[in-house]
Amino acid sequence: MTHKCLSLYARGKFLLRHLLFLGLMLAANQQMAARDTLFINADLQLLLIAEGLYIHISWLENETYGRFSSNGIVFIREGKALVVDTPMNNSLIEDLVTYIGEELHAEVTLAVPGHFHEDCLGGLPYLHSVGAKSIAGKKTVAICKEKGLVVPQRSFGKKKKLKFGDSRLELRYFGGGHAPDNIVVWFPEQKVLFGGCLIRSLTTNGLGNTADAVMEEWGPTVAKIQSALPEIATVIPGHGPIGDETMLQHTIDLTTKK
Repeated sequence: MTHKCLSLYARGKFLLRHLLFLGLMLAANQQMAARDTLFINADLQLLLIAEGLYIHISWLENETYGRFSSNGIVFIREGKALVVDTPMNNSLIEDLVTYIGEELHAEVTLAVPGHFHEDCLGGLPYLHSVGAKSIAGKKTVAICKEKGLVVPQRSFGKKKKLKFGDSRLELRYFGGGHAPDNIVVWFPEQKVLFGGCLIRSLTTNGLGNTADAVMEEWGPTVAKIQSALPEIATVIPGHGPIGDETMLQHTIDLTTKK
């Protein structure tokens, strides 16, 4: 075998080992995701991303988008649970609350809808009916009153720090984007940002529903988040897979895409 052939053979073995390693890593990640995913029913699941911090993923089908998923947060501390954005109807939120109570041994006491759309507050009537309190941005409360929607009980302006059990989180309004009232939720201890529909998943090449969008503010709003929270490690969009801080720049790029 010539020197050139030996070189190609060695490179081939290296590439094969590299691909095998990547395959093993992918399989391990898939197994971890499967182990950390709690399947409540065919349309609802929880994904554990940090101690006591879950993404709730709900599925719904409509004529416009077909079957699609929406993300929200369940944050559990000391037997209490906080829900950021609800599934889109009372049936799904009832299933979620029941599971949290029976399997995770926590009571849902607070809801935070991120903006006025159905994929944020569709389940709020049920949460109010079981005694949970709610808080949203002032713009969300005003829009809900104007449109005759369920109205969150409390409101805040641009920033609200909350102590929840032994942990803290921040509700932040940086400006319009997907909707005029969209807020984000920051978990500083976990370095997790719930961006909601303001932030687009890396798997998407468009901005989704822009019926209520404030297009001229969207990019600058996300840029403000980049400046204010440079330590972000994990980002959760309103729809699609979670990612890292590069999702912010991805969203900005989409707002300038021709």
